[in-house]
Amino acid sequence: MKRISLLLLAALLVLPHAVMAGNDKGKEGLKVMSYNIRYGKADDGTNSWQFRYPATAEMLTDQKPDVFGLQEALEDQVKFIEMNCRDYKWVGVGRDNGKKEGEFMAVFYNKNTVSLLKWGTFWLSETPSKPSMGWDAACFRTATWALMKDKDTGRKFYFVDTHLDHVGKEAQKNGLALIVSKIAEINPEGYPMVLVGDFNVTPDDSVLDELDTKMKSARNVADKTDNEGTYNNWGKASSVIDYIYFSGFGSCPEFRTVTDRYADRKFVSDHFPVTATLVF
Repeated sequence: MKRISLLLLAALLVLPHAVMAGNDKGKEGLKVMSYNIRYGKADDGTNSWQFRYPATAEMLTDQKPDVFGLQEALEDQVKFIEMNCRDYKWVGVGRDNGKKEGEFMAVFYNKNTVSLLKWGTFWLSETPSKPSMGWDAACFRTATWALMKDKDTGRKFYFVDTHLDHVGKEAQKNGLALIVSKIAEINPEGYPMVLVGDFNVTPDDSVLDELDTKMKSARNVADKTDNEGTYNNWGKASSVIDYIYFSGFGSCPEFRTVTDRYADRKFVSDHFPVTATLVF
């Protein structure tokens, strides 16, 4: 009897801790990231992909996002992450032909923490269902979306990844307006939504005006945030053009620009990744 009583006492002491630990895990929220990985064929000297790919793997392993969106990624860069970050699966297509050609707006998700339910890609143009260039854009531009389920809470959410044009102002404005419209179209249930990407505009640009009425910028509303620039141009610039927007979440405890050194390199790309923690 004494032995049973001691075991019961031990169980009672451990149980509240276990429950609390489970609650704490839930409170940590969903960690999302936007990462312009820099075009893999760019001749950036010692900053070229062939020299910095170990830093990308190390950064992702350290940051452990539940979901992240890449911009400027070529197929070999996507495959490198797939092979070296084994907890992650991905979806996306090459923007030039809807298959493997051109840059991918790849969406990666941690298969241990998130389930993929469905996904798709559309082009930022007047003909979004097929590979096409829109308005005054200099390049084909796409957005990849995914409906996912957070395994910890069971909550469903949408994640959208894009890269707005770097030249055409009409393409930027109309492309973002199309994304806002598509978000409403694919999400009639009103699930929480995350939009990430390299928008190629600074926070004071009018291109963001409509989006600011529909969603919140994690940088602006997070309990803990920073004022770091995201585009670094290998140390020659510092401007904010990479974003995480969200709607439908209860709070955003933290936004962070990831400026850490990885694999003994100062820059993992010419853009710093940005992360946000979102709580349902």
